[in-house]
Amino acid sequence: MNTHTNPSDLSPDPSINAWQNLQKDIIETCKEYHRPPEKVQLIAVSKTVSIENIRPLLQAGQTVFAENRVQEAAKKWPDLRQQFENIELHLIGPLQSNKTAQAIKIFDVIQTVDREKIAKSLAEEMQKQQKHLPCYVQVNIGLESQKTGISPQEVVPFVAQCKNHYGLDIIGLMAIPPIQENPGPYFALLAKLAKQADLPKLSMGMSNDFKTALQFGSNVLRIGSALFGKRPV
Repeated sequence: MNTHTNPSDLSPDPSINAWQNLQKDIIETCKEYHRPPEKVQLIAVSKTVSIENIRPLLQAGQTVFAENRVQEAAKKWPDLRQQFENIELHLIGPLQSNKTAQAIKIFDVIQTVDREKIAKSLAEEMQKQQKHLPCYVQVNIGLESQKTGISPQEVVPFVAQCKNHYGLDIIGLMAIPPIQENPGPYFALLAKLAKQADLPKLSMGMSNDFKTALQFGSNVLRIGSALFGKRPV
């Protein structure tokens, strides 16, 4: 920034204070559970957040973000990538097969491989674009009818199919536990499944349950409302 403002005149963006406090919480929680905090990736979930409200976090040094929708990301992130280096953008929302080409162009990581049709579509499009993105398999950890994802009992064979048949670079599992239940048992199950599938990354834990997620081995946190405030669903 080229502005020369007296520090006493500055009013820090609320998201910066939230970001700094969140980092402290992550470090303290990691210490409590004897986890190295540098091994935990903090993803800022910027769905429905404007470019103007994302920019302060980028200026502060947060480089990893996530979006739910391909079209929303396409409107926001090309401009931001021109202004900031080293951005890593994750897709964490449902992916339709007719959007895979655009998703591969925009995103750096796909966290929602949730069925064979998407695995096939991603593999074909990555080959066309010669851009092979790391992916996560999304698990419907609570077997909820309103959520997408692979059932827990199908995880190991589905990961093997994605890797061996479709050649996808599956690096981890992602899940959201049932909202009204204790997330601990679900996080424990996801950690067990990742170990069985020999996957290093566990994307679990959001604003309301990230401390519990860290207790059960999460190394990828997806934080939205704790950074940007409550947003319309």
